[in-house]
Amino acid sequence: MNRLFTCISLIILFTSACTAAAPTAAVPLDQAAPSGSVLFQDDFANPASGWNRFSATEGVMDYDGGSYRMLVNALDTNFWSTPQKNFADVRLEVDAGKLGGPDENRIGLICRSSGADYYFFIITSDGYYGVGLFSGGQAVLLGQSEMLTSGNINKGLAVNHLRADCTGDQLTFYVNGFQIAAVQDGTLKSGDVGMLVGTFTNPGVDVILDNFVALKP
Repeated sequence: MNRLFTCISLIILFTSACTAAAPTAAVPLDQAAPSGSVLFQDDFANPASGWNRFSATEGVMDYDGGSYRMLVNALDTNFWSTPQKNFADVRLEVDAGKLGGPDENRIGLICRSSGADYYFFIITSDGYYGVGLFSGGQAVLLGQSEMLTSGNINKGLAVNHLRADCTGDQLTFYVNGFQIAAVQDGTLKSGDVGMLVGTFTNPGVDVILDNFVALKP
């Protein structure tokens, strides 16, 4: 299915039932870290490690058997969760597995989040991807006018390894070890990191995420 991600449609589609708090640290935590060092990592074995825990009619975000589950039952809605960190330049990785629901969905990573603004790197379970900026209540794709397809995305009930590099004004997206997008934008300088799952016109997107890591690029 072809999805056109115009600025108008994105304002509607990128609503959220959960608003993340602003990062707790005023100064980015990665300033003195050498390249390649682990800034933060979580295998979700400890349910007190700081991620959002939410359960309502609209869906669930919670630790689940040594991983983290995001179930979105509302239409045209994103859930996102963050560990309350603050980084400037960061490389993010996570394993994301679809458990159920429509393949027309959103699964991805976010960086430089203030709670209201963030960069997003998303795939869908039917093979589309996008990189963009959510700011001032609007979401805009960067470097593309609509969601594009990639043969490197595993479709359906499958696991995808996602990687997002936020370095200076360079935003690079990798799926299963392959670079699929690289764009430039200098709007956001630092902020929290996290994971995002969302729906389009059909509810019930159910995703398990694991092995989240933030590295110094």
